[in-house]
Amino acid sequence: MQKLVFKYFMSIVVFGSINMDMIAQTPRFPQPGETITGTHFITLPGGKGANQAVATAKLGRSTYFVGRVGGDSLGRDLLKKLETFDINTQGVLIDKNTSSGVAMITVETSGENSIIVIPGANGNINESDVIRLEKILLKTSLLLLQLEIPLKAVEIAALEAKKLGVTVMLDPAPAPEKIPDSLYPLIDIITPNQTEAAKLVGFPVSDTETIKKAAEELLQKGVKIVIIKLGQKGAFYATENEEGFVAPTAVKAIDTVGAGDGFNGGVAAALDRGLSLKEALKWGAIVGALTTTEEGAQTALPDLETVEQLINNPLSSL
Repeated sequence: MQKLVFKYFMSIVVFGSINMDMIAQTPRFPQPGETITGTHFITLPGGKGANQAVATAKLGRSTYFVGRVGGDSLGRDLLKKLETFDINTQGVLIDKNTSSGVAMITVETSGENSIIVIPGANGNINESDVIRLEKILLKTSLLLLQLEIPLKAVEIAALEAKKLGVTVMLDPAPAPEKIPDSLYPLIDIITPNQTEAAKLVGFPVSDTETIKKAAEELLQKGVKIVIIKLGQKGAFYATENEEGFVAPTAVKAIDTVGAGDGFNGGVAAALDRGLSLKEALKWGAIVGALTTTEEGAQTALPDLETVEQLINNPLSSL
């Protein structure tokens, strides 16, 4: 079996969305047309792109962020928050003609969530933003992408990254009905959850057989490494030469917002440290799990010390 070898990454750049999350906690989700009383409300910075940037930065990696915020107070607050984590935001454009992105999140008692995203400035990202990204790609070796920004911009960014020899990691969330076939060969690592994987391959991904079949189809489309996130059941990974399941990290979940972003950040940070794919997947599982033990996304993402403690002592209490 061929061993996967990753070169040492100089730093990580995230090209994606940045939102303000408006989170309402409730005993259960309302039915259509129903009004119920919630229990708590909080406003926190979020967006899949920004969450993943914070995840890698909190894990000690040099991180750049490229995207857009609106010309409003939310935009200023979002940028300041990224900068508190020492994330380089020189690639962020302040789009004065629109509002910043907003995510309206409902979290029920079990920890499950439903989300409505209003893209705002994120929806205006285009080729001009990729031009800013290109300058930063020259300083980095790993690009993280998600799909809360226009798909065309994502594809152009992936193409430019490949031209420069930069590894591309795509979290296909939220999953569109179809990703262009031309994008898949540009992706080194793709990380859908089961729902997203099902949309990409066109059939339910619900058990071992269909999980493996979905991964095989994505590999055939040109992706180098497929990682399917399985929530509380861990993850499944597949390459041309090997495949396997990643054990979950047992925690008491109170809020699953940002767990997938934490997983991606954990994998990216581990690869940036020069660790193997299997080691990186272990990091992803731990970071994703720890993110569910606190409220919110960025505030719940663990720091390097916490993750290393759990890596070195897997039986320690969470």
